[in-house]
Amino acid sequence: MGLHPLEFSECYLDSPSFREKIKAHEAELDRTNRFIKELYKDGKNLINATKQLGMAQRKFAQCLGEFQFEYIGDAKTDDEKCIDESLQEFSSFLKNLEDQRELMMRNITETLMKPLEKFRKDHLGTVRAERKKYEKETEKYYSSLEKLLNMSAKKKEPQLQEADVQVETMRLHFQEESLDYVCKLQEIQERKKFECVEPMLAFFQTVFTFYHQGFELAKDFDHYKRALQINIQNTRSRFEGARSEVYELMKRIRETPQEYRQTSPISCEGYLYVQEKRPPPFGSSWVKRYSTFVKEQKILHMVTFDHRSGGKIGETESVTLKSCLRKTTDVLDRRFCLELDITDRPGTVLTVQALSEDDHKFWMQAMGGKEPIGHFLGRTYSKERGIDAQLDDVGLSFIKNSISAIEKRGIDDQGLYRVVGVSSKVQKLLLLMIDEKSNEVDLSTSEDWDVKTITSALKLYLRSLPEPLMTYGLYKDFISLAKGGSPESRIQAVHCLVHKLPERNRQVLGLLMKHLANVAAHSKQNLMTVANLGVVFGPTLMRPQEDTVAAIMDLKFQNIVVEILIEHNEKIFADAPESCPFSPAAPVFSAPTRQSKKQNRQNRPLAVYNPQALDIQNVSAVGDGSSLATDETSMGSNESVSSQSSSASASEMPEKSDHVPLSNSLSSGSNSGAPTAGASCSNTGASGESQPASTTAASEKEKPEESVTSRKAKAVYPCEAEHDSELSFQVGAIFNAVTQSREPGWLEGELEGKRGLIPENYVEML
Repeated sequence: MGLHPLEFSECYLDSPSFREKIKAHEAELDRTNRFIKELYKDGKNLINATKQLGMAQRKFAQCLGEFQFEYIGDAKTDDEKCIDESLQEFSSFLKNLEDQRELMMRNITETLMKPLEKFRKDHLGTVRAERKKYEKETEKYYSSLEKLLNMSAKKKEPQLQEADVQVETMRLHFQEESLDYVCKLQEIQERKKFECVEPMLAFFQTVFTFYHQGFELAKDFDHYKRALQINIQNTRSRFEGARSEVYELMKRIRETPQEYRQTSPISCEGYLYVQEKRPPPFGSSWVKRYSTFVKEQKILHMVTFDHRSGGKIGETESVTLKSCLRKTTDVLDRRFCLELDITDRPGTVLTVQALSEDDHKFWMQAMGGKEPIGHFLGRTYSKERGIDAQLDDVGLSFIKNSISAIEKRGIDDQGLYRVVGVSSKVQKLLLLMIDEKSNEVDLSTSEDWDVKTITSALKLYLRSLPEPLMTYGLYKDFISLAKGGSPESRIQAVHCLVHKLPERNRQVLGLLMKHLANVAAHSKQNLMTVANLGVVFGPTLMRPQEDTVAAIMDLKFQNIVVEILIEHNEKIFADAPESCPFSPAAPVFSAPTRQSKKQNRQNRPLAVYNPQALDIQNVSAVGDGSSLATDETSMGSNESVSSQSSSASASEMPEKSDHVPLSNSLSSGSNSGAPTAGASCSNTGASGESQPASTTAASEKEKPEESVTSRKAKAVYPCEAEHDSELSFQVGAIFNAVTQSREPGWLEGELEGKRGLIPENYVEML
C-alpha cells in the first residue's frame, strides 16, 4: 500500500498515527531528494564522459582528414581518386555526427539537469525548511502547554487567564503551521510525479533526436558509401591483376637479371669501384661509386655511396672519357677492371672495377670498348611460348571460330574468361587452330574442347602476337587519355585512337569488343561485368614494349580503356570520327570531384523515423583460376565505374547545391518513381534507373509565360533526383526551355515533357 493521505482534521488531533503518516511522507521525500542528487551526479558524469568521447572522435576525425594516400605512378584512376578522398569524407561525417552529439549534450543540460536541480532545491529544499519550522512550533507549543498545566491552581485568576490566552494563541499558531505543512507535503508528493518524469521524457526525446539525426546522416551517406564500395572493389580487382604481373616480372628478372638491366641509347648506370691512389706508403684504396655514363657527351658522373654508413650520399665527380681499355689481370691483380683515359686531366688514367663479368662487358660496350655484347631486345610472348601467332586470315578465322563457339556453348558459364583451362590443352588447341596445314575444326560443335580451353586459347593467341592488338605505338596515347579528362572526352579520344590502328587490328578489335559486350550483357549469369572483362583483357590487348614495374602500375588504366571499348563498341567501331579536336597526348583536366552531401540538420524539423534495412553485399575479388562465389559481387562491380564512359563515377561528380524545393515554383507532391531523400547525383547505371520528378498543372500555371524561353542545355554528368522537384537524367540529355531558378546554383528546364530543377554545374548551355 502507498502513503496514507494526510487529513486536515487530523492536524487538530495530532495523534500518534497522524505523526507516523507525516514521518512516512517525510521519508519518501528524503528518498526522492537522494535519488535526484544521485541522478544529477550521474548525469554530470555522463555529460563529461560524452564530452571526452566527442573530443576523442574529433581527434580521430582530424587524423583521418589530415592523411592523404600517395600512389605509385603519375596519375590515379577515378576509383583511386574517390578512395583518396574517402578519408576526408569519413572525417567530415564524424565531425557532423559530433556536432549533433554536442547539440544533444547542450539540450540534456537544459532539459534534464537544470529542471531536476531546480525542483530539488525549490521544492524539496522548501519542504525541509518547512519541516524544521513545524518541528520547532511543535516543541514550542507542547512546552508551553506543559508549563501551563504545571502551574499551581493557587495562582491568581488574572495570571491563570493570561497563561490560558498565551497557550491558546500558540495552539492556534501551531495548528496553522500544521495545516500548511501537511498541505505542502502532499503537494510535493503529487508534484514530483511530473516534475521528475517530464525532464526524463525530454532527455529521451533529445537522445532519440540525436540517433535520428545519425540515421539521417547515414542515409545521406549511403549512396556515397555504395559507390565507394564499387571503387574499392574495382581497385582490389586491379591490384590482384597487377600483383600477379609484378610477381611474374620479378621471377623473370631473378632468372636473367642482366637481360633486364635498365639502359637506354642516352645513358647507362650502375655501381663501379674506383681506384684512388694515395701517396706512399699508403698505396691505393677502392671506393664504391654509383656511376652514370652519358654516351653522347662521353661524361661519367660518379657519386660516392656506401650502404653500410646509413646510405649517406657523398659528393659527385664528373669526368670526360677519351677512351676505355680492358685491364688484364697480369697488369693488375683484380678482375673485371677497366682503364679509362680522361680528357680533363691529360696523362691521367682512371682505373675502375665492375661487379661481375657480365657487368664488365656491359660497361665495355657502353663506353666504347672493344668487346661487343648483344643488346637486350625485349621479351615477346611468341618466342617465350614457342607459338608463331600472326594477325593473318588464319588468325582471324580462329578468332571468329572461338567467338562463335563461346557464344553458342558457354555464354552463361560463371567466370567466363577468368577460369583458365589446362595449359597443355590450351597450347595444343592453339597450335592446331593456327596451323595452316591442319583441317579447320568447328569449335561450336566439337566436344573435344571445353569452353574454358577455348577462351584461354583465344587469350593466349592475342598475347602471343608479335605486337599487341592495340600496338606499341599508340600505347602511351591510350594510357594518357585514361589518366584524366571527362567521360565524354575519354570516349572521343578512344574513338580517334582506334581509327589510327591498322585496318586488320581495328577489324579484329571491333569483332572482339562486340563479343565482350555480349558477354557483359549476360553478367547476371556468368558474373563477368564490364569491369571484370577490363581486368582480364587490359593486359592482353595492350602492353608496353618494355617490362617494368612502372608499366605494370599502368595496368589499371589499360582496364579503363578496354571498359570504354566494350561499353561503346557500337559508336567507336561504326564510323570514323568526324574530327579529333585534341591530341590524346595533350594535358587533360579532371572533371570536378564529387564529395558526399554535407547537410547541417541542426535546425531542420525531424522527419518520421523509418530506418530501412541496408543490404550490403560482401565484396571480394576473384583471380584467374580461383573458385567462384555465387554472389554477383564476388566477381566485381555490377557496373563499370572506372571507365566513366557513359556516366561519371562517385569520385568524378561535381558537388550539387543543397536546396529545399520552392513550393510556389515547383510541385512538392510525392512521386512514386522519385528516389528517396538523401540520394545524390551519381552513376545512375550503378544505382538503378530513377524516374524524373513531375510537376503539377497548378504549379505550371504559376510560372509566368515570359520566363520560358527557347534556351537549351545538355547534360555532361548523370544525375539522380533527390527531391520531387528535381529531374533525373543521363549524360547527353537535352533540356528545353531552360531558365535560371530562384535557387542559387540551379536551373529549371523541361525533359521529356516534365519540368523540374537541374544542377547548374551538371549541364552546359547550347
